[in-house]
Amino acid sequence: MAELFVKQAQQYVAARPSYPPQLFRFIASKTPARDLAWDAGTGSGQAAQSLAEIYGNVVATDTSPKQLEFAPRLPNVRYELTSPVMSMAELDRKVSAASSVDLVTVAQALHWFDLPTFYRQVKHVLKKPHGVIAAWCYTIPEVDGPVNSVFRRFYSVDSNPYWDPARKLVDSEYRGIDFPFEPVEGMEDTGPVRFVTERTMGVEDFLTYIRSWSGYQTAKEKGVELLSGDTVERFRRAWADDGEDKKVVKFPVFLKIGRVGSA
Repeated sequence: MAELFVKQAQQYVAARPSYPPQLFRFIASKTPARDLAWDAGTGSGQAAQSLAEIYGNVVATDTSPKQLEFAPRLPNVRYELTSPVMSMAELDRKVSAASSVDLVTVAQALHWFDLPTFYRQVKHVLKKPHGVIAAWCYTIPEVDGPVNSVFRRFYSVDSNPYWDPARKLVDSEYRGIDFPFEPVEGMEDTGPVRFVTERTMGVEDFLTYIRSWSGYQTAKEKGVELLSGDTVERFRRAWADDGEDKKVVKFPVFLKIGRVGSA
């Protein structure tokens, strides 16, 4: 998974949306203590940065050194480069000891994980029974006007052959993903719960966002330029249709959340 994002790490930082504050407030409201959070698959640290404002300490792990280079350095965030599959010894050493973590988060990455192995690690480190795991993804962006129709055809037709099968879990809003945890207080199930994050973008920002896709990188490695001259021109024409250089782009966010229980 990490290799898919290494070559476009800088584009990922520049173009990807941040996550809405409401998401983190909701998650924090479900954790009885706020001492330690583990952000797994932190990438360039977008979620870790928000968690650091709420939790006393954050451990943020990733398997890509290139992504971690772009993560913000904060006094209460400790970044750790880990093996693709951590042993329990590495977990204890680089993350935390058994039953010591209040919250585990996974932002836009759970679909890449070896879930049985990861869930064993989660159940090892979370405090019993109220430790919380929260994992979310954002689906394809929504832009008003003709951009939306150009983009949706591009996503569903042009880019479709180059996505990893795991992408289907994102397209289904994590509804089909295995998530063996108990509902948190106030919920009847583990979600998904919908949020929305927004980003103001120009057409070049939007094209950079597309170039940050793993699917775009896969196509490029196969000798296919998804953003050919004709395709870019279609986007630019659609973007200019209303005369506005900047547009509000909405990214729907879907959260799965649960507590570890007595496992």
